[in-house]
Amino acid sequence: MDERATIEVHLQPGAKRNEMPGFKGDVLYARVTAVAEKGRANQALLGLLADTFGVPKSAVAIVRGQTSRNKVVSIQGLTREDLKAILERDMSCKDLFRSLKK
Repeated sequence: MDERATIEVHLQPGAKRNEMPGFKGDVLYARVTAVAEKGRANQALLGLLADTFGVPKSAVAIVRGQTSRNKVVSIQGLTREDLKAILERDMSCKDLFRSLKK
């Protein structure tokens, strides 16, 4: 598949558990237990997103923001509509999809 969707993510490393509590505005918030050293938090984020979207970890990549909490992540093999459907199923936030409507 040539489809590739991108999403903005705000990452909180060193959290109590790996989770995605929802959106604030257009940004998906994610928390991982891994600390932000030697790329551990980024790798944990990629794994969390891969599990959530049902794609291989190799299909998820950080496009921008490697050393920042604010990142742009690309997911190979999914469209924005696919992302919306998965997040709608897995999260209960009502205003989740502002960033996916663009």
